[in-house]
Amino acid sequence: MSHRSRGSRVRQHLHCDSCYSRRCRARVEVSVSCALVPCRLLCGAVFHLCKEEDHLLLCPNVRVPCLNAEYGCPVQLPRSSQGVHLQVCPASVVCCSMEWNRWPSNHACSQPNTELFENLLRERDGCLDLAMALKDQDALFHSIKMKTLFPELIQTVEEEEREERRQEEKRRKEKEKKKKALLEKEAAERAAAKEARDKIWEAVNLINVNFPDDKQDEDEYEYEVEVESQPMLSQEEREAIARASEVDADLLVNYNAWERMFSMEMGGCRETEGTAAAGRGQGKGRGKSLGTLKEEDETDSCAGAAASTSSACSAPSTSSSSLTGKPKKKNFVYGRLEPMKIITVRTFKVPTSFTARQGRIRNPGFYKRENEAVDTSDLGVAPGDMPVWEEVQASLLCSLERERRGHLIAESMSSDSLLTDEGTQTYSFLSAPFRRNTSLADLTAGKPLELHLQLQVESVTNRHNKASSAFTFLCGHSFQRTEYGKHYENIHSDIQMGVNGWFEQRCPLAYLGCTYSQRRFRPSTYEATISFNEELGCFGLLPTTPSSQTTGGGQADGGEESLSSLPYEVLCHMARFLDSQSLSQLALVSRLMRQVCSSLLQERGMVTLRWERTSTSHGRAKWRVTHRVWQFSSLFSPVEAWGFRDVPPISEHLKVCPYNEVESKTEKIHLPRVREGIKSSKSCKGPTLVTLFQEKRIMM
Repeated sequence: MSHRSRGSRVRQHLHCDSCYSRRCRARVEVSVSCALVPCRLLCGAVFHLCKEEDHLLLCPNVRVPCLNAEYGCPVQLPRSSQGVHLQVCPASVVCCSMEWNRWPSNHACSQPNTELFENLLRERDGCLDLAMALKDQDALFHSIKMKTLFPELIQTVEEEEREERRQEEKRRKEKEKKKKALLEKEAAERAAAKEARDKIWEAVNLINVNFPDDKQDEDEYEYEVEVESQPMLSQEEREAIARASEVDADLLVNYNAWERMFSMEMGGCRETEGTAAAGRGQGKGRGKSLGTLKEEDETDSCAGAAASTSSACSAPSTSSSSLTGKPKKKNFVYGRLEPMKIITVRTFKVPTSFTARQGRIRNPGFYKRENEAVDTSDLGVAPGDMPVWEEVQASLLCSLERERRGHLIAESMSSDSLLTDEGTQTYSFLSAPFRRNTSLADLTAGKPLELHLQLQVESVTNRHNKASSAFTFLCGHSFQRTEYGKHYENIHSDIQMGVNGWFEQRCPLAYLGCTYSQRRFRPSTYEATISFNEELGCFGLLPTTPSSQTTGGGQADGGEESLSSLPYEVLCHMARFLDSQSLSQLALVSRLMRQVCSSLLQERGMVTLRWERTSTSHGRAKWRVTHRVWQFSSLFSPVEAWGFRDVPPISEHLKVCPYNEVESKTEKIHLPRVREGIKSSKSCKGPTLVTLFQEKRIMM
């Protein structure tokens, strides 16, 4: 019982507070002691009745939530089983931190295998080392940001905004062009319809037939069309045009009546609009006068107004000055404003007695320092003839400089407060300038696939600087605590570290372009092949089905339909025999299979928290959990031991390898021989190669 609970509980039984005996024989008395009772959950504890609530805090049989309940585990279990449950808890997730290095193929310590890479990318026959190299290359290209390597070639915020405005203006012009074409098409159709109506109206006028209702509608529509497509005409011009076209007098009278009515309404609308505009203008002027009254003189403000308003403004001013008897004090009015030139004065001067320390300047006594500026013009090459860099090669070269040296070659260095070495490297790219968030993967998205990294991996290397880990790759897969050991043993120790020359063996003439390779190992208990899933980025185990089973009648009878028709309980029992990777792929087959796999999530799956970055009302960044993610790991069935496959040795391939050109030697070659001589020395030591050369006893 904790001190808090002991202090908060009312101390009614004096004997029970200090009694811990299972055989207490104290009599039951009020406010002194109570009866002994056993635990209700049958844990074997015996205590006084008043301590039952405190015992529940320690009872091993009480069902409590898992220790990882805050991380997503929903299991309720007895308190005594919490430690055992942690081994299989779905929230006990371990992230693999295995690292390895993979260097660029075109650097000083390696020989480029351009022909081999081109042949491998052309065939793509499922080689493990090629699939792993392409996965690492994709991760590397996404991690390399052009802003980090080439900050001088990055667009500024103004340039990006200008480009966005240019793109938006281009889209707006295209939209206006389409809209204009549509309006021209509608205008042409409207003109054709008007011409057709005019012909019909002329025919009606010839036979002197009046249609009053139709004529009113036609007149209204004609007026609307003329207003939209023609300039405004006066009443006399319209009447003259009507008389010149020999329109019937009755129709002209009706037209004049409708026109007068419409002109009266139009004049009223214009008057209303003018009144509203004048009101808005007065409101704006009133608002401005309130804000500028302190800076401007009253006479000046009245001078710009109307005559009536100016007289009204001047009268109160004269009356107020006459009453006070004092001349009115004018407020300050800003005159001509000019920008003031800001001059920066540097008062620091290097003292003449200053002498730099010997340790802070590199070899100060060996040479005399001179300030020289080096430019690309010193190369003697025209700017148009400067070589154009390829983005991938330049980015890998700069990353390799930082990886090997810890800094860039052209990085500024300060050895003293007065001496600074500044270096610049000129790069010219066809795709420059880059946007701020551009990565190397964005620049290579539309180009053919190429391999720029080596097929070999290194787990430990002495050519590595941890200040920058561009060519260090991380596994990063998550597993349950019980699965991590098998993952590391089978994936990293057996397959990945032995894939070059041991687990997967290539032809010795691969450097010439031969793509032949063979996998030498398989699980010792069954036939299966190792494959690499590029979508999941992990290895998989594919069992080899005998030819007798594939040619049977299982699939001819509709194997998929027969599997889905099985009872749900049978499917759940069958799914228990699958590994985690197979369950994750089976869940993608159908909704029924997804439900079957979901029933095994708490037993075989794992749960992780999905975090999201948000901002508070004060603008501070904060992370919060949005939801919990249940998933299966990428672990295949653990392999306890590996066995050799029944494949021919690599020497059999060399007999038929197209790159193995046998060169037969027919000329005789003289071999060196040792001239026999009389041994005059009595030394017990025999002749060595050095003594034979010294005595000139080796003859050709």
